[in-house]
Amino acid sequence: MSLIIGLAAATLTIAGGQTPPPQQRPEMLERLTACRAVAEDAARLACYDAAAAAFESAERQGELVVIDRAAVNETRRQLFGFEMPTLPRLFGNDAGEDLDSIETTLERASLSGENRWVFRLADGSVWRQIDSERVRFRNRAGEPVRVRKASLGSFLMTVGDSRAVRVRRQ
Repeated sequence: MSLIIGLAAATLTIAGGQTPPPQQRPEMLERLTACRAVAEDAARLACYDAAAAAFESAERQGELVVIDRAAVNETRRQLFGFEMPTLPRLFGNDAGEDLDSIETTLERASLSGENRWVFRLADGSVWRQIDSERVRFRNRAGEPVRVRKASLGSFLMTVGDSRAVRVRRQ
């Protein structure tokens, strides 16, 4: 199982719109992998022990975060619909799946003051209708919902067999 290791604090400080610097391996990981080059067995073992202890200490203190590909994919799914320009760099360039849509079920929907729907989904996400078109659907918990990317950064939601409604993640 591949692991993705990063210093979240450094990545999250990048302001929107700026091009983030190329992702580098954390120093802790570099020190750990450098131990392979030590020729003498006892020295190599001592190198690994010291590097592993520093690695574990950094992880316990929250300076280093280690997550597997499944956790990356789940986090991307939970963040689907939010504008996060640094997200691809946060999880590496080729880490995990690129989501074009999510499928879940409806928890409940309610009309807002502007006669537009607010959808609460079983995955905990909340989506607000942004177009003014009338939409008919079964407003029942458990109805299948699909939210997909549309043009120009927008999203379309289908509840059951309803027409697609333009939505924004809240």
